Amino acid sequence: MQKGLTNLNRYLLEEQRKYPHATGDFTTIIEQIAFASKIISREVNKAGIVNILGKAQSVNVHGEDQQKLDVYSNEKMISAMEHLGKLCAMGSEECEDIVPIPDRYPKGKYVVVFDPLDGSSNIDVNISIGTIFGVYRAVTEGNKGTVEDFLQPGRNLVAAGYVIYGSSTMLVYSAGNGVSGFTLDPSVGEFLLSHENIRIPEKGKIYSFNEANFEKWTPEIQRYVRDLRTKSDRTYTGRYIGSLVADFHRNLLKGGVFAYPGDTSNPKGKLRLLYEAAPLAYIVEKAGGAAIDGINDILDIKPEGIHQRTPLIIGSKHEVELYRKYMKGEA
Repeated sequence: MQKGLTNLNRYLLEEQRKYPHATGDFTTIIEQIAFASKIISREVNKAGIVNILGKAQSVNVHGEDQQKLDVYSNEKMISAMEHLGKLCAMGSEECEDIVPIPDRYPKGKYVVVFDPLDGSSNIDVNISIGTIFGVYRAVTEGNKGTVEDFLQPGRNLVAAGYVIYGSSTMLVYSAGNGVSGFTLDPSVGEFLLSHENIRIPEKGKIYSFNEANFEKWTPEIQRYVRDLRTKSDRTYTGRYIGSLVADFHRNLLKGGVFAYPGDTSNPKGKLRLLYEAAPLAYIVEKAGGAAIDGINDILDIKPEGIHQRTPLIIGSKHEVELYRKYMKGEA
């Protein structure tokens, strides 16, 4: 396919044709996620000149102040998908419980999970933020959708992706057959294929850790970071934005490792397994990388709750596997 001449809809249709028994349900879901992200992108890009920056008068289920764009993005993601007839429920980082499909709409066999606006604490300072999503096939009988449909390991994902809102808006996704990236051309309002078959380098040169937490880390983590800086035969550069999608996107294209480990004050980590870690782990594995919680592969972890948190170490396979060795005392 030609870069710049293949839009997302055409790409999805041509991929669908490779599977004779495909129903088109999945294609419709991705198209609507892309549509919602266009709306969100429009608001992000004009946020500085309208009354949409700053905090809303509410907090989310995690007790965090919700930014106005958080609430807006969550509403747009839900309204873009609830009517499709392809889903039996949705799960959002911003909602305490699963989001049912209203009775007035038909139901389907999939569930979608999403973080509608990751990195929203950076909104007011104009740093890249993003949307993360994952699609699972429902596992329970009936068409109402239950919590059990969401408590699946990431290995069960049928697709995942993210949208980054930066100097340009880019959608990256995988349905298991490689990773592709599409950049939004605002002049025509279309996501155009810009990055085909993305592969993360086997070894990277970037490490992305919040080193302000260094004294709270275990000795194994401290030694890993210290050795990257001083004892490695490679030259590493520290790059940490503090916006998961932005840090992940850079490392996916250039190679490197991002980590938000647990620490003495928060041993279970900060990031949400279902809405952030698992979808990005799916993407990075399909691109040739790896993602762990320190020891275990992220995609093998079965959630115990829809808002479960996890440490996350993700990126190039060499650096991630080296981290695992340090945690096991093998390095």
